[in-house]
Amino acid sequence: MGGLESPARQAAVVTPDDIADLVNTSRSIYVGTAGDISVHMIGQSSAVIFKAVPVGILPIRADRVLATGTTAADIVALW
Repeated sequence: MGGLESPARQAAVVTPDDIADLVNTSRSIYVGTAGDISVHMIGQSSAVIFKAVPVGILPIRADRVLATGTTAADIVALW
């Protein structure tokens, strides 16, 4: 298994949810439609909102993408 410097090996479409964690902690998140993304970073229980995230890869380790505060769409978690 590769370290964090190697490319992602798996991915899953993300449906933002205020209660459920991601299947796996992300190593990055792909954003297909620009907007805000509200997440719980790994090990944190409070939300952080990334404003005006453009289409592309957001290199963050998150364990939840929240519905509240998320306006971006077509989100994919990579790990």
